Amino acid sequence: MRTTQRPLTTLALALCLFMAALEMTVVSTAMPTVVSDLGGLHSYAWVFTAYMLTSTITVPIYGKLSDLYGRKPVLLFGVGLFLVGSIASGLATSMGMLIAFRTLQGLGAGAMQPVALTVVGDLYTLEQRARVQGAFSAVWGIAGLVGPLTGGLIVKYLTWHWIFFVNVPIGLGAMLLLAVFFHERIERKAQRLDIAGAVLLSAGVVLLLVGVQGMDHQLPALLGAGVLLAAFVFVELRAAEPLLPMSLFRIPAIAISSVAGALFSSAQFGATTYVPLYVQAVLGGSPTLAGGMITPMIVGWPLASLLAGRLILKMGFRPLIIGGFGMAGAGTALMALLLKPGAPLLIPEVAMGVFGLGLGFASTSLLIAVQTSVGWELRGVATASNMFFRTIGGALGVGLMGGVMVSKLVEDPRIPLSAANQILSPEHGRGLAPEVLRTLGDALGRGLSLNFWLICVSALGAFSAGLFFPRTQRPTPASLPSSDAVAPH
Repeated sequence: MRTTQRPLTTLALALCLFMAALEMTVVSTAMPTVVSDLGGLHSYAWVFTAYMLTSTITVPIYGKLSDLYGRKPVLLFGVGLFLVGSIASGLATSMGMLIAFRTLQGLGAGAMQPVALTVVGDLYTLEQRARVQGAFSAVWGIAGLVGPLTGGLIVKYLTWHWIFFVNVPIGLGAMLLLAVFFHERIERKAQRLDIAGAVLLSAGVVLLLVGVQGMDHQLPALLGAGVLLAAFVFVELRAAEPLLPMSLFRIPAIAISSVAGALFSSAQFGATTYVPLYVQAVLGGSPTLAGGMITPMIVGWPLASLLAGRLILKMGFRPLIIGGFGMAGAGTALMALLLKPGAPLLIPEVAMGVFGLGLGFASTSLLIAVQTSVGWELRGVATASNMFFRTIGGALGVGLMGGVMVSKLVEDPRIPLSAANQILSPEHGRGLAPEVLRTLGDALGRGLSLNFWLICVSALGAFSAGLFFPRTQRPTPASLPSSDAVAPH
């Protein structure tokens, strides 16, 4: 059997993660401009939540498929589908089309990060993995530096449609490297995919998202979500090959990382979605300046992750998790307390930087703790489970905050919601009557300020969950099977 070229395979995985990180920063930078062009500020959150919804639903499915059929085919399929969705999103001519194609893009994204990180867990021992995971976080830092600038330049000199086309060369390069240099040995077994579990989970998450958005029929949607998700748990407890084995959550590290991951991702995605909007719509910043508010977080995250990769073997997981979430909570509290109309831009920059440093320490430690708690045969689904709770937390958080923002915008029935789109134009609503502009600006500012408090509550909730992380001995390289015992070769 051919041998995996580990450096080139690692490069391919890094390209996959870079593409996902660049997508987040570029889209966040350009979205206010997209809304001013296509209209539909009331659908602003759905451009993000549609993407996160489908990527959330498919994460455990892809994780299970990677355990059954191998990492390589699942990852190649996911990247390919992501590129198809990216091209279609770039060709969208209405907000409805954009949301639909972002949904398709998310179907592919559900495979990219969890399966890529699972391959890292397969290829490297614990000591090596801590360093590689930290180095991978540098990918997010690079994306954080170039993403806002790229998005701003694209909006200024081209059109916003090109923010989706930049994924194509990166994705094709990653697929080529994976196809040629990554090889794995898979033991084929007679196993079945849990279709009933997949359907129940998908329907339950969709209804849950609709419910938290504060849309019509909110209570029936939440009740329906509760029934479907309870049925999902019932099915998983009895399935021969469960999509999401409930036995995983008997492991304290996995159970606590799931709760903490959902909460900190709600804060993370909420901040990356609504801080740029606040800077552009309330503080009057340019698209490039608004997108640049994310950069301190995405630069601070990999710096802390690199350091965490070195400290895990010396300190263990728990101190880094608690300390990291404590820093994240402090950053979001700073944002909620001080980010007001007329505030200097230094405030969101410092707050997002502290927030990113904290998440870098905590998230890296949580992920490696999850991967060290299971063997190869469950590592894919365990990693995917961790990613699932992170993405569902982000999707629900952004959806809830979108509902809060829209509710403030429609408080005054005399002001049409369509007028709010003009605030996001390069002229910042100069064509509107002064009274209308002032009313809309105040309403949008109140809604986003309330969102910042929701972000703070989520971050502090993650800190509280981290306090329950088990006190374990420091991990050692011997606590994992050697690299010869894992599937890829």
